[in-house]
Amino acid sequence: MDSQENNLVSANAASPVEETGKQEEVKTEEQVPTTAPEASEVKPTEAEPQAPEATAEPAPAEEAAEPASDEPVFQEEPVAEDEPEKPVEDRKVYATKSEVLDRVKEIAHGEEPPQKDEVEYLKTAFYKLHIAEREAKLREYIDNGGDPEAYQITPDEEEEVFKAEMGVIKERRQQQFREMEAEKEENLKKKLAIIDKLKAMVTSPEEASKTYQEFKALQQEWREIRSVPAERANELWRNYQLYVEQFYDLLKLNSEARELDFKKNLEAKTRLCEAAEKLAEEADVISAFHQLQKLHQEYREIGPVSKELREEIWQRFKAASTVINKRHQQHFESLRAREEENLAKKTALCEKVEEILKEENKGSADWDRHTQEIIALQGEWKTVGFAPQKMNVKIFERFRAACDTFFASKAEHFRSLKESYKENIEKKRALIEKAKALQDSTEWRSTSDKLIALQKEWKTIGMVPKKVGDQLWEEFLAACNKFFEARNAAGAGQRGEERQNLEKKRDVISRMKAVAEEGGDDVQAKVQALVEEYNAIGHVPFKEKDKLYEEYHAMLDKLYKDLNISVARRRLNKFKDSLKQVVERGEGALDNERARLMRQYEQLKQEVQTYENNLGFLSASSKKGNSLIDEMNRKVQKLKDDIQLVKEKIKAIDAENAAKEQ
Repeated sequence: MDSQENNLVSANAASPVEETGKQEEVKTEEQVPTTAPEASEVKPTEAEPQAPEATAEPAPAEEAAEPASDEPVFQEEPVAEDEPEKPVEDRKVYATKSEVLDRVKEIAHGEEPPQKDEVEYLKTAFYKLHIAEREAKLREYIDNGGDPEAYQITPDEEEEVFKAEMGVIKERRQQQFREMEAEKEENLKKKLAIIDKLKAMVTSPEEASKTYQEFKALQQEWREIRSVPAERANELWRNYQLYVEQFYDLLKLNSEARELDFKKNLEAKTRLCEAAEKLAEEADVISAFHQLQKLHQEYREIGPVSKELREEIWQRFKAASTVINKRHQQHFESLRAREEENLAKKTALCEKVEEILKEENKGSADWDRHTQEIIALQGEWKTVGFAPQKMNVKIFERFRAACDTFFASKAEHFRSLKESYKENIEKKRALIEKAKALQDSTEWRSTSDKLIALQKEWKTIGMVPKKVGDQLWEEFLAACNKFFEARNAAGAGQRGEERQNLEKKRDVISRMKAVAEEGGDDVQAKVQALVEEYNAIGHVPFKEKDKLYEEYHAMLDKLYKDLNISVARRRLNKFKDSLKQVVERGEGALDNERARLMRQYEQLKQEVQTYENNLGFLSASSKKGNSLIDEMNRKVQKLKDDIQLVKEKIKAIDAENAAKEQ
């Protein structure tokens, strides 16, 4: 009677150690239920034809059919293998494997026959405790710093003893079954012999009175014989009842003896009816059904009653039986409904785990989050009861397969991650050696660039375990700091000079502002002198470089813009004054001048387009603040100002031509 232990076991004993901590193997246990077989309602079958001369008691009908007798067709009580499980809450809770093992030994070597539901329950209880004990040992091993991949499960002597005792129980149950079947066959032979004797009695009506005591003895012997093969039970009963009734019809007893026999049978059957009716109050539906089976066994062994009461007493017993049968049927229908609900819940849990399998795990955080989700789903699985027997193992195998797939992938990920850690550690150690080789260098600029490049390369290397990573970083940082501290000490004087240069350049910018506010005809010369003075000043502190650069060029751009506007205005006024001289040159002079300006206009536009195209290429590949780009932008602005001046000159010529025409 062994059944498979279904345990949710993750694919590997444990996951590799992550930077953030350890992940334990997740396991749950699944039991395969032994669902009680449906017991059909106890009903009589139609009667076989009886001889016209038979005066046996009329049998009650099943529904509208004519029954064979007043006896219900008895269903053999199920053997141990088919008995329904007892409710879980009625079973003893075992705290240790030793307690379970003691009970198993009692069953294996005791006198009481092994019961299937108890054996299955003991097996489930033992392996729950066994798995919990094994997981505790694994957690203790990992917590003490052990390598999960090196962990080996040690043999359990109690488990070996348990398996051996379960083998004994299995053999006992098989022997019990063989003996039961052999006993049924022997009982069949005995009952067939009794029927043959009854048949002989009814064929000798003149001897009926003389053989009455023998007849009663045969009846008693029939009652004492128990189970027969189920497929022969109804046939035997019909034949037996037929000859019993025929014997009574042939019996030449006085009416008082016959009525007394009928009265005793009626009293006995009435007590059975009352007992059957009382079973409706029994809380345990399964127990009530089995008690009803025994009542039917007793009912069929009681002789007939008077013809006028035969139908009435049978209908009463049948009605009480129907109540118990309906409760029994409803119980299993409710059980099946709950099992279907459990199947739906378990299917949903399988789908959730399968959805997690489809999600991408980008890092340890995702693996940890999904692990916790699956642990929660496994915990929820334990709270769901059995699914239908045909699907219970299949749905569990689906759930376990999905969990195993996840934990196998997780283990593979961390094995790969461990290799990656090893490679990254080697790369970082190589950078540390390079940094240490440069830490005493006095070539400040070139070595600074090299160390900065090493630091950038360090950032491109992947993760390593936190403890090792911190140690490596401190070692690398110490080598870099040693060089930069020496460089900073050597460059202290240089920084003082750079600070002075900063003040000088700010002074130049202040004077540029003053020139812009004062204006005058010599603005251009003053600006040019200040630009040359600014460019002659040396380096400034690196942190102030960009800010000073933006301030300087903003001021310079403003000066050039104002200067260009002023110069353009003077040029335009001078051009307008010279137009009178152009007119004096003769007819067509203005048109020639206009044509010259148009050519100049197109040429300037072409130059602007060329500069702007070049700026587009430079902007895509140059960093912000590139001096070449700034210079080209100023040239473009200068060309645009010149274009505007040419346009104004053309407008002046057009105005002069219009005045001449008037």
